[in-house]
Amino acid sequence: MKKRKIVISLVILLFLSSVFLAKFFSSSIGTSGDLEFINFNKNVKTLNKREIKYIRNPNMGKINISIAATGDIMFHTTQIISAYDNKTGTYDFESPFKPVKKYIESADIAIGNLETVTAGREHGFTGYPRFNSPKVVVRALKNTGYDILATANNHSLDRGKEGIIETIDNIKTYGLKNIGTYKTPNNDILIENVKGVKVAFLCYTYGCNGLESLLTKDELKYMINLIDEDRIKNDIEKTKLAGADFTVIFIHWGNEYHRNASPFQKQLAEKMVKWGADIILGSHPHVVQESDILEYNGENKFIIYSMGNFISNQRYETVNNRYTEDGVIVILKLQKDYVNEIISIESIEYIPTWVNRYRKDGKYKYEILPVEEYLNNKAQDLSKEVFSRMKKSFNSTMTKMDQR
Repeated sequence: MKKRKIVISLVILLFLSSVFLAKFFSSSIGTSGDLEFINFNKNVKTLNKREIKYIRNPNMGKINISIAATGDIMFHTTQIISAYDNKTGTYDFESPFKPVKKYIESADIAIGNLETVTAGREHGFTGYPRFNSPKVVVRALKNTGYDILATANNHSLDRGKEGIIETIDNIKTYGLKNIGTYKTPNNDILIENVKGVKVAFLCYTYGCNGLESLLTKDELKYMINLIDEDRIKNDIEKTKLAGADFTVIFIHWGNEYHRNASPFQKQLAEKMVKWGADIILGSHPHVVQESDILEYNGENKFIIYSMGNFISNQRYETVNNRYTEDGVIVILKLQKDYVNEIISIESIEYIPTWVNRYRKDGKYKYEILPVEEYLNNKAQDLSKEVFSRMKKSFNSTMTKMDQR
């Protein structure tokens, strides 16, 4: 009997030791084993779950929500001319989005990077290098299904302080929300509560093309979220204290026209994941960059370094770069499981897109085409050239998505 008690005691001691060691190593952020990139396919159905401290509630079951994210939404001068109707004196920016509208509006939350300001006609409507678009572009995005627009990017100050304020006001007027730029110092972090799932959204940019001097030092601190590690870390901590289930970071970074993420992007992504970011959505390079699942402390975090151009006039004919015609809609399925007390990214789906430009009635027309859908079901409507370009676009985009 005494021998049996000793054996039981040893078993218990070994179990407690293993638990302690596991906990110790999982909490040591500096160890090399914390971060691991894993292979990632088009649809991820089984990802590691994260335990949550919620009261078990079988009546709630499993709550699923979806987020659709897109990259750079730009309006160059030729696009503004294209949208203008001389007969009515009005602009139509909705038509280019119609082929992809169903993917945007079907998501519980849709977000994209608005890479222009809407400062008003009195400031002149222009494209590159300093953008200012008619405010009805925001209405077009609202009618397409967007809910949130990221407004911290290198063109945030293209019309100075007034441009920031007018853009925020226009976004609010049309019933959308923005992240990354603000009118006042008292800025609450945006947390969307969808079916009981709380998702926090943060947004940052590397800079504003040297126009930062258009604001005072104090204004620059609160009007634009510039990339600052301490600031990002503190903001992520605030989202957790506010009870966010997921923290999404929309970040404007990287090198233009580079199809691979830079060392800076990789390093900052790892840091943000360690600080608590769950999803990182990148913009700025104007081409699609790779996506990854970053495993940290047994949890899977999603990163796409650049979602490319969702719409612009950049293309082979204008900038001698066919990759600028490509974009991708990222659809993330998130789950909050009240029965088993876990939350998780259930799956990620990619919808590669390609911007078609053609001439009609003496001016260019634009449309964002969901590539796979058109190649499989509407090939008969495409010219040989368009079919070939779309096929190359699909392959180049999906190759990046399948990388580690």
